[in-house]
Amino acid sequence: MRWERGRRSDNLEDRRGMRMGKKGIAGGGIGAIVLALVALYFGVDPSVVLNQAGNLAPAQTEQRQTAFSLEEERLKEFMSVVLADTEDVWGELFRASGQTYRQPKLVLFSGAVQSACGFAEAAMGPFYCPGDQKLYLDMSFFNDLAKRHDAPGDFAQAYVVAHEVGHHVQTLLGVSKQVHAARQRASETESNALQVRMELQADCFAGVWTHHANQARQILEPGDIEEALAAAAGVGDDRLQKQARGYVVPESFTHGSSAQRMRWFSRGMQSGDPGQCDSFKATQL
Repeated sequence: MRWERGRRSDNLEDRRGMRMGKKGIAGGGIGAIVLALVALYFGVDPSVVLNQAGNLAPAQTEQRQTAFSLEEERLKEFMSVVLADTEDVWGELFRASGQTYRQPKLVLFSGAVQSACGFAEAAMGPFYCPGDQKLYLDMSFFNDLAKRHDAPGDFAQAYVVAHEVGHHVQTLLGVSKQVHAARQRASETESNALQVRMELQADCFAGVWTHHANQARQILEPGDIEEALAAAAGVGDDRLQKQARGYVVPESFTHGSSAQRMRWFSRGMQSGDPGQCDSFKATQL
């Protein structure tokens, strides 16, 4: 991706090197309930989050001096450029439709973080919190993306940020609120199906950003699209379930299959039209 000359965003919040305090939440306390609810909201198995969180909960945060490598600082700068580019694209698209785009913040953290949606550890992966309209990312996730999910490359990383920004767009458009309300009334299978459509729309929005960013600033280099598609495929539910348990349970999908995620990213990228991203009206995903 051609990014070095790109604008840097002012909406990056660096919390790396901040240590979260410890506080017991065992025994079914409020902290455990909050963790489980957050996990359910983002389509994550609550048991996974709770097991990995153990008895940790946010008590206090301490700033400590941490030296970061040149590679880490360069990656931070790259994140800032990608975020800025999403601001430019979605700002213009919202203006064209007579609306105002409120820019989200991207929070970089190490290990664990406190958000308006609760306490989360890096094991949850990148996430967006509608409560504070911030994206949360532990950049070590990109090592996992490259090695475990076979999706290396800078544009695979850009896709991850653009997908989470897609969730912010859904919040601004009122989609997130409607889907959350509908899931509260639905069965588990129906709720999962709604969450899948939510995630696929965010993939499509990531494709819309790719289309307009490249059209305006020629950001794409050979192989970039393949990197994004590899990332979309690498985090497909069918692939993740196959790796984790050896078999696939489509009814439990919360993000969509690899093929679906690739298809909806491609749909947004080829059309550049957010109107083509209405996965909730699609008869076939």
